[in-house]
Amino acid sequence: MKQAMKRTIIAYGLALALLTLLVEWMDWRHATRDWSTSFYVLCVALLFAALGIWLGNRLTPRPRTLPFARNQAAIASLAISTREVEVLDLLAEGCPNKVIARRLAISPNTVKTHVARLFEKLEATNRTEAIAKARALDILP
Repeated sequence: MKQAMKRTIIAYGLALALLTLLVEWMDWRHATRDWSTSFYVLCVALLFAALGIWLGNRLTPRPRTLPFARNQAAIASLAISTREVEVLDLLAEGCPNKVIARRLAISPNTVKTHVARLFEKLEATNRTEAIAKARALDILP
C-alpha cells in the first residue's frame, strides 16, 4: 500500500475514534443530566451539517486550473477521426443529428454513421455514456 493511502486511512480512523469518544462523552453528560436535551440535538445537528459541508466540498468536481488540451494519444489509440471529434463536440453541446448535419455541411445519415462509429470506439450505448467516456479520457472539456 502507498504511504499516502496509509496516512489517509489512519487519519480517518483517528477522526472516527475522536467522534465516537465525543458522542460517548456527550451521552454520559446527558445521562447525568448536566445539559438539556436541546443542546444535544443542536450538537448532533451541527456535527451532521459539518459532515455534509465537508463531503460536499470533497465530492464537488473542481474546475480545471490549466487550459484544456485534448488527449491526442487517446484519440489516436481509439482511431477517432477529426470529423468524429467534431461530431463528438456537437454531441456534447446537446445538438440533435439535423443540427450537427447543418453545422458540418453533411447529411443526417452521415451524422448517424459517425455517431454509431463513436459508440463503437468508445464502447458506449448512448450519447450520454459516450460523452462521459470522452470526458473521462480528456477528449472533451
